[in-house]
Amino acid sequence: MEKVEDQNPQQEEDQVVNPWEVSAKDGGKIDYDKLIDKFGCQRLDQSFVDRVQRLTSRPPHVFLRRGVFFAHRDFNDILDAYERGQKFYLYTGRGPSSEALHLGHLIPFMFTKYLQDAFKVPLVIQLTDDEKCMWKNLSVEESQRLARENAKDIIACGFDISKTFIFSDFDYVGGAFYKNMVKVAKCVTYNKVVGIFGFTGEDHIGKVSFPPVQAVPSFPSSFPHLFSGKDDLRCLIPCAIDQDPYFRMTRDVAPRIGYHKPALIESLFFPALQGETGKMSASDPNSAIYVTDSAKDIKYKVNKHAFTGGQETIEKHRQYGANLEVDIPIKYLNFFLEDDAELEHIKKAYGAGRMLTGEVKKRLIEVLTEIVERHRRARAAVSDEMVDAFMAVRPLPNMFD
Repeated sequence: MEKVEDQNPQQEEDQVVNPWEVSAKDGGKIDYDKLIDKFGCQRLDQSFVDRVQRLTSRPPHVFLRRGVFFAHRDFNDILDAYERGQKFYLYTGRGPSSEALHLGHLIPFMFTKYLQDAFKVPLVIQLTDDEKCMWKNLSVEESQRLARENAKDIIACGFDISKTFIFSDFDYVGGAFYKNMVKVAKCVTYNKVVGIFGFTGEDHIGKVSFPPVQAVPSFPSSFPHLFSGKDDLRCLIPCAIDQDPYFRMTRDVAPRIGYHKPALIESLFFPALQGETGKMSASDPNSAIYVTDSAKDIKYKVNKHAFTGGQETIEKHRQYGANLEVDIPIKYLNFFLEDDAELEHIKKAYGAGRMLTGEVKKRLIEVLTEIVERHRRARAAVSDEMVDAFMAVRPLPNMFD
C-alpha cells in the first residue's frame, strides 16, 4: 500500500505542501528531507544521474545533475524496463490560471522536453482548465481561453509534435478516459481523500471529485487513439513535489484496477526573488520573472528585489564573503547557468568575497534575459493552427522512433 495519508500532525504544522498551498512555519524554508519522509518518496542520488547518462548516451540535464529534480517514486523501475527494451510514456500538466507563465512554471516542461528527446518516448500534457475553473473562480470560457494561451508557452519549449498530445480536460474528458475516472473514484473513500488533500465541509463537491481527473492520464487506456492494446505501458510523471498527493492516491489505486503504478520524478520549488520561502506568488509580480518580462523588467526585478547573501558593506563583504545558502541570484544561476565550471567559479569567488553582489546579479540578468527572449521568440512563432495540431485527437505512428 502507498503511504497515502498524512501521519504526523506536528510535521503538518511545520510546513504545508499540497497542490494549492506551499508554506513553512514562520516564513521559513521548505525542509525537503522532512517532505520526503512525510510523503514516502525516495531521494534521487548520483547513481540515477549516471545511469540516465549511460542509457541515453547524452549528458544529463542541468536540472538532473544539480538536484533540481531530487526525489522519485519507482524511477528505477522505469529505467529497468527501458534497459530491457520496454518503452514508456511521459505525462505532465499545467493548471492554466494566468495568462503569463513565470520561470518556475517552465521548469517541468524544460525537463520533460529533455526526457522526451533523450528517451525518444511519447508525451501527454494535461491542461486542467476544469480544476482552475473550480479553484480560482474563473468562468468555464476564461479557463478554456487560458488553457490555449498556456499551450502556446508549452509548445514554445520545443516539444516534438510527432510524439506529443496536449489536451484540455473540458475538451477531452469522456469515453475511455471517463471510464478510468469512475474506476478510480470507486476505490477512494471520502475519508481517504480528506486525509490526502485536506478538504473540509466548506469545499464544494467539484473539488472532492477532481482528483481522479488528474490521476487517469497515468493509465495508457485513457488514450485509446495513442496506446490501444498497450495497457501494460508504464508512465513517468515529471512534476514539482507539491503534486505528489495526487499520485500517492493514484499509485494506491492503480494495481487494484489492473495498471502499473505511475513512476514520478519530482522537483524542488523555484524560489521567489524575495527569498526561499516556498513557491513564487502570481499575486506579486515582483516575486517572479515572467516569460513576458522585458530585458528592462528583468534587470529591475533582479537588482531591486532579489534577496542576497552579500554583506552590508564592501569592506565586510571582502572580509567575510557572501552567504550562499540564502542568496537568490546563486540559486537562480544553479537552475539556469549551464556551465558547471563557471557556476563553481562564481560560487567560490562570491563566497570568499572576491566577487561582489552586483557582479553576480549582472551575470544572472544576462542568463535570464537570454532565456526569456529565446522563449518569447519561440512563442511568437506558435500559431493557433499549431495549437490545434498539438491538441488534435490523432494517432502518433512514430512516437517510439
